[in-house]
Amino acid sequence: MSETDSFIEEVSEEVRRDRLFALMKKYGWIAILLVLLLVGGAAYNELRKSQQRSAAQALGDSAISALRLEDAAARMAALNDIDAPTADAAGLLALLVAGEAVNGEDTDATTTALKALASDADSAPVYRHLAELKLILAQGEEIAPQERIDRLSALSGAGAPYRLQAEEQIAVAEVALGQTDAALKRLMLLLEDGEASTALRRRVSQLIVALGGQLEPA
Repeated sequence: MSETDSFIEEVSEEVRRDRLFALMKKYGWIAILLVLLLVGGAAYNELRKSQQRSAAQALGDSAISALRLEDAAARMAALNDIDAPTADAAGLLALLVAGEAVNGEDTDATTTALKALASDADSAPVYRHLAELKLILAQGEEIAPQERIDRLSALSGAGAPYRLQAEEQIAVAEVALGQTDAALKRLMLLLEDGEASTALRRRVSQLIVALGGQLEPA
């Protein structure tokens, strides 16, 4: 490489360096701001997660303390006194209250708690649907079979959290209406459903046999 070429390359490098420094002076604040935003966002996320963990732990500790009380009425009162930090937490507490009402054989309290949760639009579907299913089971024969089917049908749609359990109870209501063939058809479909649990398959099999249906050989 000649001295002229070396000189030209050296000058070009200096020019590039000067341009880079000029760009950094002009736009460097943007890079610094982005770094600060990333660091601040990460710190905020960690703080939020820590607060959520603390709230969940506090909720769990309060619920456990309430459930350790000896009297069902006292457990219900203690659970009702807990401040739920989220709608989901409120749904969980409502289910616990309903469970204690059942243990205390307080039918009115059970119905009230389940109705409130089932109609709470802020609660997640998993809690609302479970409350409605429990409410229908708790009311039992107080509800006419066709009304049970209508209410359960709203819980049996595709993707519903308790679809299979709702279908099982629809079949029971169909039997009460004398629609045995429809019930058997529904139960056979349940038996073949890949999402059905072992316990559900066992109950369905027993009901099919009780209704005079035939099970496929294993």
